[in-house]
Amino acid sequence: MGPHNRPHYRDYSVMKMKQPYDSAVTTHGATVLRVCRAVLGPGADADDAWSETFLAALRAWPDLDDDTNVEAWLVRVAHRKAVDVIRGRQRRPVPTEHLPETTSPLGRPEDVELDLWAAVAALPERQRLAVAYHWFGGLPHTETAELIGGTPAAVRRAAADGIASLRRTLTVREGARS
Repeated sequence: MGPHNRPHYRDYSVMKMKQPYDSAVTTHGATVLRVCRAVLGPGADADDAWSETFLAALRAWPDLDDDTNVEAWLVRVAHRKAVDVIRGRQRRPVPTEHLPETTSPLGRPEDVELDLWAAVAALPERQRLAVAYHWFGGLPHTETAELIGGTPAAVRRAAADGIASLRRTLTVREGARS
């Protein structure tokens, strides 16, 4: 093989070795940016996805197989980074000039007229836990029994006794208010 027939040092495909990282950035950077812009549109998000792609590539570069199609691999990484940006957009709050004035009765014990929460707090511990996990939390008696100990039948009895006690307490208080 003469000097003109030898593969050039930069001809990595003939040498069957992975190109240096900086060469991959130079060679495939424009392609990765086009992918990011196609998914995210032009702007800072696409630029950020491009940067994140090559940061991820830099971290993975030492473990990348020599026969990997680097361009296809980078495009796949860029796609995933762009999808991460889209997901991030959905989680971030959207600035608005006026916030809607809404209230929710959920989770506001002070809005309940019957003083239910005080009556629940006054229950014996086992009844309170059984009522809380089964009636308020929606757990079956078997799972409630695993949490607080005892058998499902005992937990069912404690929940039933707790509900009966709440009905008596709340009925008496409601009658006093009338």
